[in-house]
Amino acid sequence: MATQLQNARLGKITPEMKIVAKNENLSEDTVLTEIAAGRLVIPANRIHLQSNLVPTAIGRAASIKVNANIGTSSTNSGIEDELKKLKTALDAGADAMMDLSTGGDLDKVRKQMLANCPVTFGTVPIYEVILDRDIEDITAEIVLKTIEKQAIQGVDFFTIHAGLLREHLPMAAKRVCGIVSRGGALMAKWMLHYNRQNLLYEIFDDICDIMIQYDVCFSLGDGLRPGCIADATDEAQIAELKTLGQLTARAQERGCQVMVEGPGHIPFDQIQKNMELQQEYCNGAPFYVLGPLVTDIAPGYDHITSAMGGVAAGFYGASFLCYVTPREHLGLPDVEDVRQGVIATKIAAHAADIARHHPGAAGRDRRLSTARAKLDWETHLSESLDPAGAQKMHEAACEKSNMPTAVDADFCTMCGRNWCSVRINKEIEALSR
Repeated sequence: MATQLQNARLGKITPEMKIVAKNENLSEDTVLTEIAAGRLVIPANRIHLQSNLVPTAIGRAASIKVNANIGTSSTNSGIEDELKKLKTALDAGADAMMDLSTGGDLDKVRKQMLANCPVTFGTVPIYEVILDRDIEDITAEIVLKTIEKQAIQGVDFFTIHAGLLREHLPMAAKRVCGIVSRGGALMAKWMLHYNRQNLLYEIFDDICDIMIQYDVCFSLGDGLRPGCIADATDEAQIAELKTLGQLTARAQERGCQVMVEGPGHIPFDQIQKNMELQQEYCNGAPFYVLGPLVTDIAPGYDHITSAMGGVAAGFYGASFLCYVTPREHLGLPDVEDVRQGVIATKIAAHAADIARHHPGAAGRDRRLSTARAKLDWETHLSESLDPAGAQKMHEAACEKSNMPTAVDADFCTMCGRNWCSVRINKEIEALSR
């Protein structure tokens, strides 16, 4: 069977293309053209499509999507906790999920997550490869067997750290924070142990063959993403990005869908340059960024520093934003951290869509503002990005102020009845008739 990319190059509009065209308010021809050019992907494993997956599009022609990371650990998080996080992330509006599990029965965990995940689902196969073995025990056979097994289970996209090469390691050694990517650090250690090139780079064509069979999308990992603003846009990061561009072309030539991962921690003034360099080196392939975080000094609030960078990244070229939770750099997120991380990143994605005049992006804002001007609390709350949270806050304010219920109030809780400009505006409008 052909991949979405291969079908698009043949001019064949697939059922998945029709679905995303409808959901994105795009023409089917636009979707087909963008996929054929490698600028749009539909990460949709054929196995996952047979169960519960609703396909989604990632690329500049589509709205900016948001990913949430979850996953078990060997110390303090099991499958029940992670399934609660998965549900919370989906309820908050996550467009994709990644399983970064490092503890427990990973096959069981992955299968349960997939069974409960109707959105595109990704993993980092090297995390399973390294489980219960030393780095020097990793072989091509183990890697390929793991990738194929996860593909058969229905994973829609894989993070593959194939762009970090042996010749990049001296550059990374000059950094303040070195290699912060877990996958990147593992492959760097493997290269140094064997004095060889990156194993994932060596077997890249073999990986492509598996990806094509199930139409799994590449998410080419940025093993040298900067982990602090002092390391942003350095020679190591850019050298790897150029390699990722070469791998993008190789994978696409073989018929694989590809998106490219990016930083990381970047000062605000460098975000535009980073987005433009990726578009240039990777020929417009969708860019998937973590944040970026625009300062290093906000542990506990990095969902905010990430959202600030995410707006700029989305405006200047990113298509896919990975959430960052308040607990980033401090520990594994709990359910509330996941909710806050998704919402903060959804705000960033939506703000970027408005700024780039994506069709229909500002419609929801107009509906909410119209309702706000009419003191139509029911519509005001329902159109908000977090209706349950907004309603809870409003009802608490109404109760504290001895106001009518949220639906019946004819003034706002901030000003009170006599001072409410919205209510006064309605009176002015009536007097002006």
